[in-house]
Amino acid sequence: MKDKIISMLAAFETENIGKSFPLDYCLPVYHCVSDENLPHIQHIIQYKNTKQFEEDLDCLSKHFQFVSWSEFKDFVKGNFKPQKKIALLTFDDGFREFYDIVLPVLERKGIYSCNFVNPAFIDNQELMFRCKASLIIDAAEKIRITDPEIYRMLSLENPSKEDFKQQVLKIIYHKRDLLDKLIERMEIDCNEYLKEYTPYLTTAQLKTLTQKGYGISSHSWDHPKYGELSLKEQMETTDRTFNYLKENDFMYESFAFPFTDFGVKKEFFDELFKNEELFCCFGSAGAKLDSVERLFHRIPMEIGASAEEILKKETAYFRLKKIINKNKIVRK
Repeated sequence: MKDKIISMLAAFETENIGKSFPLDYCLPVYHCVSDENLPHIQHIIQYKNTKQFEEDLDCLSKHFQFVSWSEFKDFVKGNFKPQKKIALLTFDDGFREFYDIVLPVLERKGIYSCNFVNPAFIDNQELMFRCKASLIIDAAEKIRITDPEIYRMLSLENPSKEDFKQQVLKIIYHKRDLLDKLIERMEIDCNEYLKEYTPYLTTAQLKTLTQKGYGISSHSWDHPKYGELSLKEQMETTDRTFNYLKENDFMYESFAFPFTDFGVKKEFFDELFKNEELFCCFGSAGAKLDSVERLFHRIPMEIGASAEEILKKETAYFRLKKIINKNKIVRK
């Protein structure tokens, strides 16, 4: 019902998206761009192909002024006066396609992007637990599972492929060892997959991106959902990543939540900003305000819609929430 109401309201939005957009800044976030089927993410991310991505960029460029990291900081400080509302492009997770596919597009169009990476996966040392889930689902769709132990491990009895998929996707960070057990049982070779497909960026590629002026910043060590962690665990994965960034001369002034900031309490931000080198952090709640002054929310762009459709819906939803005074997240 909510989606229907938002879609109906979005239909009344003007063509001048930039003018009607409720915030002075637009922060789109992507993970990957590819024209190929990527088994490690195709079941968890609705990534766009190159044509769709370029269309998104053209739409954003028409209505917003793309900025660099230094320009974004100056804008927040009130020291940068753009010609129109700004957009800061961001990518998460450090997938290789950023270097192979996205970078040439951005260089041709003169657009900056900041990449929020997980050091645990750089140089293809390991697969993120959700990527393992995607590989398991991909394998299950290609074969008929006859091993009853696999179903038992998931507490399932004769499930459909969709039931199997949903149960695998429910496996959380703290129970990720179950994914490793399933992978072993299904004889999926993750090490061989990492070697053959090299899904993640390498240190050398990150260094090259930095030399070209693109940002490499923090997305936690190995992509947990912060709302499921204790404060101690939250700070450990965050601090470990900042140390990695500093050691490699990457950008250690920002942090972007993996998954979502939903359920993260004020105490985390109080602890986080004790780090005086940190300028700001990024959530992914769409066009939203936050009681944490230096938390800026990004707009997920991989939901099966164009940039124009997404921005109109975000604008409509913001206005709807404003009526009931719910367009600002309040941390306790």
